[in-house]
Amino acid sequence: MAKFMDKLMHGWNAFANEEKGEDRFVPRGTTYGAAYSTRPDRFRSSIANDKSIVTSIYNRIGIDVAAVTIQHVKIDQNGRFVEGIKSYLNECLTIEANLDQSARAFIQDAAMTLFEKGTIAICPINTTLNPAVSAGWDIKDMRVGEIVQWMPQHVRVSVYNEKTGLKEELTFHKRSVAIVENPLYSVMNEPSSTLQRLIRKLSLLDSIDEQVGSGKLDLIIQLPYVIKSEARREQAENRRSDIETQLSGSKYGIAYTDGTERITQLNRPVENNMLKQVEYLTNMLYGQLGLTSQVFDGTADEKVMLNYFNRTIEPILSAITQAMKRSFLTKTARTQGQSIEFYRDPFKLVAIADMAEIADKFTRNEIMSSNDIRAVMGLRPSADPKADELRNSNMPVQATEGAPPGVAPEADPASDPGADAAAQDALMEETFASMEADIDKLVSDSEVPEDGP
Repeated sequence: MAKFMDKLMHGWNAFANEEKGEDRFVPRGTTYGAAYSTRPDRFRSSIANDKSIVTSIYNRIGIDVAAVTIQHVKIDQNGRFVEGIKSYLNECLTIEANLDQSARAFIQDAAMTLFEKGTIAICPINTTLNPAVSAGWDIKDMRVGEIVQWMPQHVRVSVYNEKTGLKEELTFHKRSVAIVENPLYSVMNEPSSTLQRLIRKLSLLDSIDEQVGSGKLDLIIQLPYVIKSEARREQAENRRSDIETQLSGSKYGIAYTDGTERITQLNRPVENNMLKQVEYLTNMLYGQLGLTSQVFDGTADEKVMLNYFNRTIEPILSAITQAMKRSFLTKTARTQGQSIEFYRDPFKLVAIADMAEIADKFTRNEIMSSNDIRAVMGLRPSADPKADELRNSNMPVQATEGAPPGVAPEADPASDPGADAAAQDALMEETFASMEADIDKLVSDSEVPEDGP
C-alpha cells in the first residue's frame, strides 16, 4: 500500500495533464526558441556531393571512424594503457558530447565534416574554468565547427549554439580548440584532386542523363518550300505547332506529316567516354583511399579490412586524437601520463568458429584472463577468483595455501629441475655401488684356495 501511495504522489506521466493546452515540459512564461522540421546542427553535404557516390564514401568511412573507441586515459612511461581517467572530457568522448549528440555521433559528425571541408575545429563550449585565464580547465561539452577565417593566433569558427538553435561565428585562440586537418586532403579536398575530378565528372554525367530523360525529341522538319518571307515563316511555325500538338495529344505519341516533308532526329546516341572516365576515376579514388568494393558490400575478409583500417581509418583517428591531445591537455598533464588514445577491438572480425582457438592461445600464453575472453564474447564475468588470473590453467600450480606470511612455500621436487637432477644422480650412484659390491662378492666366491684339502 505504501508503494502504491508513493507512486500516486510522486509519479509523473507526460500525457496525464488535466489542463488542456498547457505546456508540460517548459515552465510557464518561457518559449522553446527557434523550431525546425529537421535538425539544424546535423551535417549536410554540398549539393554536388549529395547526389553522387561521394556521400556514400563519406558515410562509410565516417561510420568506421566512429566505431573505434576514443578515451581520455593514463599511460605509463612506455606509452602503454594503464587506466581510464574519470573526467568530463572522457564522458564527452565515450558517452555524451553535447545536448544533441552522443559520443559516437559526434565523432562521425567530425569525420564527415572533415572530409567535406578539409579542416575542422573541435570547440569546447562549456568548461570548468575560463580557458583565457587558466590552463587547467576541463571540457563539459564540445561541438564540431567550420573554420571560416584564419588569423595568426586565432580562428573564426561557425558553430551551432544550442541555446538559440542557430549557427553563430565565434573567435577562438588556436590553443583552445582542436584544429584537425584531413590527412587525405590532397586526395579529397584539393581542387585538382581525384575526388574533386570525380565529382565534376559525375555532375556532367548527371546533366547528360537529365537531358536524355527530359522527353525532348530534337527534330528538324524540312518543309517543301523556302522560308524567306514573313508569311512562309509564320506558316512554318504553324506547321511545327501542329506536329507538337499531335504528339502531345496522341495516346501513343504519333503524328502525321506531308509526303514532301522530311524529318531528321538529332538525339541519336553519340559515343562518348564519360562513363569510362567515371569508372577510371572511381577505381583510382578507391586505390588512393585504401578502399575496395568488398568494404562497401560487406564481403571483405580480415586481411582486406586490416589494410583498410591501417591505410584509411588510422590516419584520420590519429589526426583527431593528436589535435585534441595538444589542445585539451596541458604539458603538465601529458607529463603526468594523461593522453587521448583510440583503441580498436581486434575481435570484431573474428568468426565464432575461430574464437575457441584464439581464446585458448591467449589464456595459455597468459595474455588475457578468462573473464577478459568472456567480456569479448559478451558473457557475464565469472565470480571465480581464478578467472581474473593471468596463468596457464594447463600447468600445475605450486601449493601456497597454508604457508605463514613471509615464509616461502616448500618447493615441489616434481616441479624443480635441479632437484630432479640431484635425485637421479644419487640414485645412479647408489645403483652403481650396489652392482660393484655384487661383482666383488661373485669374484671372491669363485676363487680356489692355494692349499688344497
